[in-house]
Amino acid sequence: MKTIGRFIILIFLMVVFTNVTAMAVPTQITVMVRAKDAKFIGNSMSGALITIRNVNTGELLAKGVTTGTTGDTEKTMKKPLQRGVPLSDEKSARFNATIDISEPTLLEIRGYGPLAQLQSAGTVSVTQWIIPGKHINSGDGILLEVPGFAVDILAPPAHVQLSVDKLPRKIEVRANVIMMCGCPVTPGGLWDANRFEVRALVRKNGKPGGEFTLTYAGEPSQFVGSLEVREEGVYEVAVYAYDPSNGNTGVDTTTVVVQ
Repeated sequence: MKTIGRFIILIFLMVVFTNVTAMAVPTQITVMVRAKDAKFIGNSMSGALITIRNVNTGELLAKGVTTGTTGDTEKTMKKPLQRGVPLSDEKSARFNATIDISEPTLLEIRGYGPLAQLQSAGTVSVTQWIIPGKHINSGDGILLEVPGFAVDILAPPAHVQLSVDKLPRKIEVRANVIMMCGCPVTPGGLWDANRFEVRALVRKNGKPGGEFTLTYAGEPSQFVGSLEVREEGVYEVAVYAYDPSNGNTGVDTTTVVVQ
């Protein structure tokens, strides 16, 4: 009987020990998304979508959107970077998550945005080991950087149709070009329009049809040029913004149908 009793006690202790070791520990993670060469993606651009997954199982552990401001311009863009000094302040856009893990877990943290300009939205991700109870929520937390410009063609609207009997003619091509955080582009500004190349690439009936430059239109972030149309066909217009100093690039497209 004593042997049976000891066996039962042993089984009981093993079950208790297993439950204790498998107990999930709440672990806090802060994720921030910064636009390349610019500021944080927050409320002004509808934020960036954040997903946190277990790499080994694919399980979605947390999901949400960064909220807050683009941050302090002085800290993010003007002061030299210093080790251990965060770029963000308490109002800067972020997503705070609490995940429950019971063992060291390799996570994929993914950001997608800006959500206000889906034609320009980009995805960036990183993998990192997380230890139960060892929070990553100080400073900038896990900081992701999304490259690109948010380019939005304002004119002509997509699939505009023109009559061939009104040719030849010039069609205004106007685009809004901003940083992915929503920061404006102006000549001589912090994001200098004079430094960026804004051009349109044209394809006619699926074949190369020339290109032309869009120049600053006198309003913040606005660039304008003209598409010369001489004959019928489908014209695809891709407007790009490019920063030769760092390779930052953004694109939007539209079409003109002449028949």
